Amino acid sequence: MDRIKFTACALVALLGLAACGDTVGEQALIGAGGGAATALVLDGDLLTGAALGAAGNVAACQSGAANC
Repeated sequence: MDRIKFTACALVALLGLAACGDTVGEQALIGAGGGAATALVLDGDLLTGAALGAAGNVAACQSGAANC
C-alpha cells in the first residue's frame, strides 16, 4: 500500500509542477491543488500541503527551474 501512495504522490507532484500557469496567482493555485492532493494521499494536513505546494510551484516557475 505504501508503494501505491508514493507513486500517486509523485504523479500528483509532477503534474502540478508541469502545469505552471501564466500568472503568479495561477501558479500558486495549481501548486496548492497539487500540494493538497499529495497531502490527502499521504494522510497529511491539507492546509500545510496546499501552502507548501503553492510556494514550491511559484518558486519553481519564477526561478525558471520548471519549464513554464
